[in-house]
Amino acid sequence: MTTKSLKTEHTLASDDTQDRVLGLFTRPGMAIAIMVGLGFLLVFFRWFIHQGRISIQHPQDWGHSFVIPLIAGYMIWQRREQILATRPTIFWPALIPFILGIHAYAYNLFMVQNHMLQGMSMILTLGSLLLLLLGPGVFRHLFLPVVYLVLMITIAEAIMLALTFQLQLLASLGSWLMLNLIGAPFDWFTVDIDGNTLMIITNEGETLPMNVAEACSGMRMVVAFFALAIAVALLGSTQWWQRIALVLLAGPVAVLMNMVRVTVLGLLMLIDPQLAEGDAHTVIGTILLVPSLMLFLGLAWTLNRLIETPESAAQGEATT
Repeated sequence: MTTKSLKTEHTLASDDTQDRVLGLFTRPGMAIAIMVGLGFLLVFFRWFIHQGRISIQHPQDWGHSFVIPLIAGYMIWQRREQILATRPTIFWPALIPFILGIHAYAYNLFMVQNHMLQGMSMILTLGSLLLLLLGPGVFRHLFLPVVYLVLMITIAEAIMLALTFQLQLLASLGSWLMLNLIGAPFDWFTVDIDGNTLMIITNEGETLPMNVAEACSGMRMVVAFFALAIAVALLGSTQWWQRIALVLLAGPVAVLMNMVRVTVLGLLMLIDPQLAEGDAHTVIGTILLVPSLMLFLGLAWTLNRLIETPESAAQGEATT
């Protein structure tokens, strides 16, 4: 093939891309995509409303669900050049998981009535729909953002209790140690522990019991920490080992921040027992997300500079 023919082919491909809406769809295809998108929202409208209601009623536990779609959208924005450079195609085999997702959602809505499985069915349907309309070439850039949406789904109570019970015990033990390190040296108070219950004994002999399971709301914040860790790993790290390391650190950081959380609540109980309940508990849990984000950003910064990559080394040589 001659150079002239290659240039002509490249020009035709560029013109074809420019004629497409958003660089992806022809005008009829865009109309079909809008109709399909509206149909998707209509089918899963009830799930979105219920998930939003849960997140509003329990912001300390599931408030991060509102942020997950925004982060997923930013991931797509970061990959916009690769997406626009890939020609979309119809991928008919995706009809199989698409139909499976619709049927699974209907079954979990009318038969089992399981909100978590409804959400999983919604993600399966969304991913299959994108694969069907855009093809494997484009979908490979959308796969991680779609999978990341799983973190906005409220996990069933029974599963959360089974997964986090041991973490509650660890948080209780760590908080008991922190409170004793604060109170014992100055003879302000001492703390005894019985399972998930901390008993703060003041120097006046008064005993203030605090149940860690109630104070930490079953440690559901561990999901928010994993969502935060994955977001920082995908957006702030370039190497796979760095990303895996950050995700693995989410559990220990969640436990550490819950220890700090319970410790703060215990200190507040010494001032006024009511400060460790209700709105105060919610505010403390929300505030602690800020240092958690700073901690993860610091870890990402450290891991990115722990081992010099060939790209960074080349950039460093170019600047000298």
